[in-house]
Amino acid sequence: MSDLRTVAIVQARMGSTRLPAKVLAEISGKPMLAWVVDRARLAQSLDEVIVATSVEDQDQPIANLCKEQSYACCRGSMTDVLDRYHQCAGAADAEVIVRLTADCPLIDPGLIDMTVQAFVNADSPVAFATNRLPWDRTYPIGLDIEVCSKEVLDIAWREAEQQHQREHVMPFIYEHPERFAVLELRSEIDYSNMRWTVDTQADLSLIRIIVERLGRREDFSWLEVLALFEADPELKQVNIDVRQKGHLDIG
Repeated sequence: MSDLRTVAIVQARMGSTRLPAKVLAEISGKPMLAWVVDRARLAQSLDEVIVATSVEDQDQPIANLCKEQSYACCRGSMTDVLDRYHQCAGAADAEVIVRLTADCPLIDPGLIDMTVQAFVNADSPVAFATNRLPWDRTYPIGLDIEVCSKEVLDIAWREAEQQHQREHVMPFIYEHPERFAVLELRSEIDYSNMRWTVDTQADLSLIRIIVERLGRREDFSWLEVLALFEADPELKQVNIDVRQKGHLDIG
């Protein structure tokens, strides 16, 4: 693994428009945010996993959970999530930043390691590595991983002006490929029509089914989830009508 201090920052808020308080929704006995943090901690490439929430009162329950579970937590702006990441990365002395979101409880530690390794070991240095771009993905929605250096995050923090660039943290980087070398990891088979994130009650219902069928284990891989869908194609119908938000959507 890399000698660079690599920190995953999980952005979390209570104020989801489609499913308020979803990040603390119960999945097989523990909050969704705990699934994200605990699974991310299994990644061997990470030195630390930090939850980044806002300073607003409505997000106090997230800070409370972090204290109860001994998760590292930092708090910042509600809407300027890029600034929140910048503060967290600085406080953690991060050299490599991995962006994760609290609504992806099936996040895969193996994919985190693969993306970090691709970033660190690229033949030609890259500014940004990911396993999906908003307009081009091959992995299921809900396994999204974005990696950049602290230096590149600093540039985005200083220069990004558009609201979606501040809220979604990394767009300034991948929207300027003439400035920043971008590396996208792709699956050999296109699974982009699979939806494993949580934005609605239907999404949450599907995740609960998946976790139960996998024995409430913490260490299952995304390939095990894929095998469930291949064995039972009806699973896909649970949330088939949910529209995925785009990277230009705000709120």
